[in-house]
Amino acid sequence: MCENGQLMPWPQSITLRGTHAILEPLSQAHHDDLVEAVQDGELWKLWYTIIPEPAQMKAEIDRRLDRHAKGGMLPFAVRDTRTGKAAGMTSYWNVDQPNRRVEIGGTWYRKSMQRTALNTECKLLLLAHAFEALNCICVELRTHFFNHASRRAIERLGAKLDGILRNNQVLPNGTIRDSCAYSIIASEWPVVKTNLLWKLNQTTAEL
Repeated sequence: MCENGQLMPWPQSITLRGTHAILEPLSQAHHDDLVEAVQDGELWKLWYTIIPEPAQMKAEIDRRLDRHAKGGMLPFAVRDTRTGKAAGMTSYWNVDQPNRRVEIGGTWYRKSMQRTALNTECKLLLLAHAFEALNCICVELRTHFFNHASRRAIERLGAKLDGILRNNQVLPNGTIRDSCAYSIIASEWPVVKTNLLWKLNQTTAEL
């Protein structure tokens, strides 16, 4: 698809709306909320993740917006519908239009929002848009080998482990990351979607 002779970005900026979460295009307008969110649990202190310190939030937003401008990702702020505040970030990472693949990555939520209906609904919104609107054939998710909570969460989605990419990334603290690469393919999406909807209903019933 072209506009004025230019190839339009894929995926295009969009707001994804749910009952518990709204995923909207990231901007510096989210800065103060995200600074507050990252302080909930002091998330930047987790050595196996790359989460900005409060003083680095503006630079991190700019970094993601720069990657978006270059066609490498589509970043979102995750807004909690109960408070109206941004509770974290996520993105379509490493987008690959020719092969209709995206990675869901760069995700973090304030500690109080982890393993809640907001978290579940975010994954549902991102996966549904990828498979049902973008016609993706595969969605990938990666995490640090030592991020056991993240690995369990990805596996609960129904994603399959494709393999472990050894010495895949040098982290800001100087350690070298082994990345666990998971994926969900298009044929698996109907069952994954059913499972996510069930989990969301179960979580909501407990609120």
